[in-house]
Parts: sequence; structure tokens; C-alpha cells
Amino acid sequence: MKKYAFVLAAGLIALTPFASAQSNVADYPNKPIRFMAGFPPGGVADIVARIVANAMSQRLGQPILVDNKAGAGGVIGADAVAKSAPDGYTIGIGTSGSLAVNVTWMPNLPYAPLKDFELVSKIVDNPMALVINPSLNVNTLQELITLAKSKPKQFTYGSAGGGTSMHLAGELFKQMAAVDIAHSPYKGSNPAMVDLLAGHIQMGIIDLATVKPFLETGRLKALAVTSSKRSAIAPELPTMAEAGVPGYELTSWVGLIMAAGTPPQIVSRINKELVASLNDPAVRQQLLNAKTEPVPGSSADMRAAVAADIEKFAKLIKSANLKPN
Repeated sequence: MKKYAFVLAAGLIALTPFASAQSNVADYPNKPIRFMAGFPPGGVADIVARIVANAMSQRLGQPILVDNKAGAGGVIGADAVAKSAPDGYTIGIGTSGSLAVNVTWMPNLPYAPLKDFELVSKIVDNPMALVINPSLNVNTLQELITLAKSKPKQFTYGSAGGGTSMHLAGELFKQMAAVDIAHSPYKGSNPAMVDLLAGHIQMGIIDLATVKPFLETGRLKALAVTSSKRSAIAPELPTMAEAGVPGYELTSWVGLIMAAGTPPQIVSRINKELVASLNDPAVRQQLLNAKTEPVPGSSADMRAAVAADIEKFAKLIKSANLKPN
């Protein structure tokens, strides 16, 4: 009898972690959730994180606390998510840079995006536009291409630094339009904007959130957007493909990530509430006001997008022989 009692007790002990895990899933969430923004306060990713955190916390019934663990273009924050307990109480921001570009660009990236994360959903696309200083005196993308071909090496585009979306978008333009223009990397988009406005550089491919005020005052001129379809933020602008570079498409985006191994029921719940939040008209308008475009989708959609971008950026970086500074 004692033998059977021992076996039964051992069985109950073995089942305890499983039962506890099932209980944690069933009553999730029962405490505050930490949201690793991965970027400094005030930037686009931080603004998106705070809008989403506020909307999702109301749906989940628990506070979602934004933590700006910034550095290395979002890599430090993303790595903190990868190394967090896979229990659903840490979520975070992953971007086209931290999850796709840096797989090729950054030596010793501390995580493997397709292995170390649950990729919940894209949150927003950050539309970019090819903008020029009006002194360049062209009105269409095709006119710019013709001018650049007639004066090789005489024009410069600026970026927020090597390996940024602005840089890679410029290199893709050079390849696909067959133009020879120089790249001038800056330490952030603001210094690049200062020189573009002053006419020290002639062009750049910059997010609409940054350039829209200068387009409205005429201090800069936009020729096309880099997305595959026109932007809801500036529908009057043609796509690069429409304007003369067929097949051109490069977007910067922000998505939601969790640690690999998080129970699928929790990932599904976070996805459900995120998608519902992004489809809420008030939340959608807040994000559009921040010059970002909501793109709710499934975990499978985001995984496919990350895999495709890893391949796309690797090919671009290698074919253009780009090297980290």
C-alpha cells in the first residue's frame, strides 16, 4: 500500500508544474505587463508603443508599462525580450532594423529573430518618401533620375547612418534606377534633415513623420513614397514604382514580439487584443496622426514578412558591398 501511495504522490508532483502552467494560461494576465520599447522616449517606436500599450491595457484589464530600454537601434530592447521569461509578462518592439537588417549588418547579433521570438504581429508601417531640396529644380522622380544620370557622382543623399532604413532605401534606389549618387551618413535623421534643408545635400529617403511639416511649407519636395501602394498619410504621392522605378519597394516597420516558448494561447491572446486595438477607429487615428500606418495581421504574416526582409536586406547589403562603419 505504501508503494502505491508513493507512486501516486510522485505522479501528483510531476503534474504540478503542468497544472500550474495551465492555470497561468487560463487566468492570463493577472499582473502588469512590461512593454520593452527599445528606443528613446519621443521617437516613432516609443509613440507607437505608448498608443498600443494604452489600448491593449484596457482590453486586457492590466497595466502595460512601457520601458525605454534603448540602444543599438532597438537591439538591446529586443534582446531583453528574447532573454525574458516566456510567460507573457514581457512584450516588446521589434523593427525592420532589429529583426531583419541587423541579421546581416550587425556582427554577433545576440539573437536569431526567427528562432528566439514569438512574432506576434506587425503594428505599423512607417512610410518613407524620396525628398529633395527644391533648389534641385526637378518635379518628378523620372526628372531626378535623368538629371542624376547626366551628372554622375555630383549629387548626395543623406541618411541617419549606415545600415538604417534611409541608407538601404537609398542604395536600393541607386541599384534599381542605375544612378551614381553619393551617400552621406549622419548620426541620426535630424542632422541629415538640417543639411538637406540647407542644401548641403540634395536628397534623402526619409520617413513621412519627419518630413511632412517641411513638405507642407514647401521647404522640401517629395517625389514618391517607397511602399508598394500609396500612403494614407500622403495619398497624393505616387509610389516609386508608379513614378519610374518598377518593382521598387522598401518599408520600415514596427512589430510586436515575445520570448520564444511563450504558450501559444498567450501569444494568440496578445495578437487578438493587438489586432482589435489597431482596428479601433480612435486608435487607428492616433497612429495616423503620428504619421504611421496600422497594419494588423497574424503571427504567420509577421513571420513571413521578417523572413522575406532578412533575405531581401541580405541580398541588398551584399550586392552593394555595404559594410558597417
